[in-house]
Amino acid sequence: MISTKILYKAVFKTDQIDDSHTFQPLPLPSGSYPYRLKLEEDAAAEKPQAMVFHMVGDTGGFRQPELQKQVAGQMAQQYLNAICPEERPSFLYHLGDIVYHYGEADQYESQFLQPYETYPGPIYAIAGNHDTDVNPNCREHYESLEAFYAAFCNTCPATIHFGTGLKRKSQVQPNVYWTMQAPLATIIGLHTNVPKYGCIQKEQKSWFIKELKEAAKYSADKAIIVCMHHAPYSADVNHGSSQPMIEFLESAFEEAGVKPDIIFSGHVHNYQRFNKHYSDGKTVPFIVAGAGGFDELHGLADPYEPSYYAESELFDQVELENYCDNRHGFLKVAIEKTPFSFAIKGEYYTLPGKDRENTDQEATLFDSFTVDLTGR
Repeated sequence: MISTKILYKAVFKTDQIDDSHTFQPLPLPSGSYPYRLKLEEDAAAEKPQAMVFHMVGDTGGFRQPELQKQVAGQMAQQYLNAICPEERPSFLYHLGDIVYHYGEADQYESQFLQPYETYPGPIYAIAGNHDTDVNPNCREHYESLEAFYAAFCNTCPATIHFGTGLKRKSQVQPNVYWTMQAPLATIIGLHTNVPKYGCIQKEQKSWFIKELKEAAKYSADKAIIVCMHHAPYSADVNHGSSQPMIEFLESAFEEAGVKPDIIFSGHVHNYQRFNKHYSDGKTVPFIVAGAGGFDELHGLADPYEPSYYAESELFDQVELENYCDNRHGFLKVAIEKTPFSFAIKGEYYTLPGKDRENTDQEATLFDSFTVDLTGR
């Protein structure tokens, strides 16, 4: 018998559910429109030539909490072991699903605050579907995103009341969807709500289009990055790709006349790196990085099994370049700009495996990629 290797590619599930009824209304913004947060720069310093940050999604875990602690610990080690300040991550950007299975305040200490107590840098975030959902069986009523707002969308850094004796203060993001204005990047964070394949309503879409246009004004000096929890493209067995998110993005790009340089997402518990080649010559990487700590990882689907289908015009010019579906991991992203070059460089690190006895396993480089922005 001749064995053939499966050619994995983006898939849709044939039995996609309609759970739009789970959509949660958004709380009022904590900051003013258009919800931008500018990172402070040293006014006396020269124009920055490098910017490094961590990125990870779906870190929450309660069945095997040591997994998220290992991921958090390895990111902290990379921060502390940086040889020079230019190599040290400026912050961690979380892609959502900080806690499982609902966004209850009493889950934040064990699933987020304690594991990340030793991470030396600031942590920013977009909320995932589990962070947004409300437990119908909870004895005490709470609103959707109530705990997320207390941890990430406060009006000033403050003690997080559901973190017992922990040092990390609340973040000051202006809304559940928001834009980070960083020295070498504009990072637009979307909120994709609770439904399995995501849901973004008109108000947020209008904001997103305006933010893409605004980011384009500075694209000669800043990369344009989009972050969202639900993955537009995926080849996994549990979710598959999200048609609503693909159609949302493509419609927004067309209306704005702007495409980002790269898109990051979580939701799917593995690592996948897709490239989408557009007719105008631009190639946009779509990165899934949702193996940040939840114990259940998602394997890749056989696109020829009847439960999935891969033949869709929405997958035209979309290629799966690399993946890891059996180990947890995280991203380190560097943006480098000199008078002669401009690039986004990504590195994905994985942990060796589920070794409960060894929490100091060193992360190893699994994948690397470069988005060349030189000359634009």
